[in-house]
Amino acid sequence: MKVYLVAGEMSGDRLGGALMAGLRQLVPDVAFAGVGGPLMAAQGLESLFPMDELSVFGIAEVLPKYRHLVRRMHQTADAVVDWRPDVLITIDSPDFCLRVARAVKAKSGIHCVHYVAPSVWAWRPKRAVKMAKSVDHVLALLPFEPPYMEAVGLRSDFVGHPVVSEPVASAEDTARFRRDLGLGDAPVMLVLPGSRRGEVGRLAPAFGEVVAKVKQQQPDVEVLVPAAEAVVDLVKEAVASWSHPVTVLDPTVGTADHALAQKRAAFASANVALAASGTVSLELAANNTPMVIAYDMNWITWQIMSRMALIDTVTLVNLVSETRVVEEFLGPAFQPERIAPAVLRALKAPKAQQEAMTLTMQRLGRGAEAPGLRAARAVLDGLPK
Repeated sequence: MKVYLVAGEMSGDRLGGALMAGLRQLVPDVAFAGVGGPLMAAQGLESLFPMDELSVFGIAEVLPKYRHLVRRMHQTADAVVDWRPDVLITIDSPDFCLRVARAVKAKSGIHCVHYVAPSVWAWRPKRAVKMAKSVDHVLALLPFEPPYMEAVGLRSDFVGHPVVSEPVASAEDTARFRRDLGLGDAPVMLVLPGSRRGEVGRLAPAFGEVVAKVKQQQPDVEVLVPAAEAVVDLVKEAVASWSHPVTVLDPTVGTADHALAQKRAAFASANVALAASGTVSLELAANNTPMVIAYDMNWITWQIMSRMALIDTVTLVNLVSETRVVEEFLGPAFQPERIAPAVLRALKAPKAQQEAMTLTMQRLGRGAEAPGLRAARAVLDGLPK
């Protein structure tokens, strides 16, 4: 069996790696090709080009790179058609991936699966209708998404979110991590400014101001910054100008397993987190870590997206749990003087978010079969007979 996969950012790489492992478990002789990151490479994928070329977010941010992205899209579609796989699986990054699927469908009858339902429930609902012309099957991470896909004639399966099957650090691991970093019993604040270079550039200066304000009110707080590999140098450069020293967790130091274990221990050790908007909120929820979400973007992008939004929160914990307990500060609200008090509130009242985080994990499939394996079963079941 031949499977072509396309992922455009780190969260997609994580999904792709788990899906590939599931497919290999069910079909041992499966062959892979496509575009992906390190986790997909670990499952045997040789990426057509570096995945981080596609990790661009925001309308204004994409425009300068538009021609290059179009070239990569055509290159990818041509590679799919030439390889003639049994299935093309595009993973998240809908603005790129769905264009690849559309180009592939225009040239072939290759079966196309899109992994991660576009958030048509949040904005641009007509995307579902458009997608149905080039995609045969959608794998959904959130339990409320399949009906939106099925309404336009697409097969859609809820396969669970991968965060529910990822291991968390044990109490022993957490204690050792605290001891190794000399944290003692001090409260720990995680600062997570994103995994894209543009995000770090926009968010890090204000996040540094938040850290300063939090430290003024609670000097004993220890601040850790777990950096994504693609932006670790940029993160180190950014925090060097902050008024208070922080510890950057560098995933390029030591083995990949060590870096992953250190990140898990950091999440399990944390008493509160300040994070960019995204799937990191689910990683924090899996570790019962109270959080505040803050995000800024180009003014033009904000003006367009805020007018098109169909929801009043972007935080997945809020959405899945059907609550609004996680405070968020987006666009014009992205102000350190407003964010810092919210961080202190979450630090001092950690139980306020507990029920919502537990419910979120339950609804995303915690305790069921691993999402990667569920996704693999759904892909195989949906292939043309």
